[in-house]
Amino acid sequence: MTLTLETARPRTTERVLRRRLGPGRRHRFTFWIGPALLLAIWSIGSKAGFISPTVLTAPWDVAIAFKTQWTDHDLLGDILASLGRAGVGLAFGVLGGTVLAVVSGLSRLGEALIDGPIQIKRSVPTLALIPLFIAWFGIGQEMKLVTIALISMIPIYVNTHNGLRSIDGKYAELAETIGIGRPEFIRHVVLPGALPGFLLGMRFAVTSALLGLVVVEQYNATSGVGHMMTLAEEYGQTDVLVVGLVIYGLFGFLADTAVRLTERRVLGWRRTLEG
Repeated sequence: MTLTLETARPRTTERVLRRRLGPGRRHRFTFWIGPALLLAIWSIGSKAGFISPTVLTAPWDVAIAFKTQWTDHDLLGDILASLGRAGVGLAFGVLGGTVLAVVSGLSRLGEALIDGPIQIKRSVPTLALIPLFIAWFGIGQEMKLVTIALISMIPIYVNTHNGLRSIDGKYAELAETIGIGRPEFIRHVVLPGALPGFLLGMRFAVTSALLGLVVVEQYNATSGVGHMMTLAEEYGQTDVLVVGLVIYGLFGFLADTAVRLTERRVLGWRRTLEG
């Protein structure tokens, strides 16, 4: 009986520690708690007079400005234009980062040729290259897409490459033992093992793409949320500026939420194994 208790105690302690230190039970609407709390603080502060309208427009005034922009100034068209730029640039960035990471992560020659230049690029902020991109591509749509693609490519490459290089060597030994060929090993072991790194890179890439979008839409844009904010700045419309900031914030929050939900669904097998 004593032996049974002694062997059971470490397992019980391990379960308790895992319960305390683990992520805990996840609920469907937890993503919205933080933004809702922030909105409540903003509303209460504006209503009580702690937040001056000259500093930050009240939420209800922002809602009125949003309605005005929607009905009188084609806000929907601006939102779709911004989403189009961000989406196309992000797609090229994800594709380029993934291909480079796979080539570099699975080949010594590929790593020798690719990883060095990528690390050099990491030390040079993409936004600092905008004047050079303007000289190369002009000030139109091409410059904007290249900037967004490049700024989102780096986190995809770094995290996916790290995921590929972090595969436990025991799996390679097991593959050799049971006679699995290299293509099957890459397809069934390496690529699924690198998926968590890729999805983590996606979260950073989405944020980076939106950061690039905010900046490039200040350059000669004739549509988009940034164009709306530029006009609002010229006319001193603080409420419209806040509308643009809220829209950019919602872009980022919803995109990050989508990636996190995808990660939870795709990587459900990890929680099964850990449990």
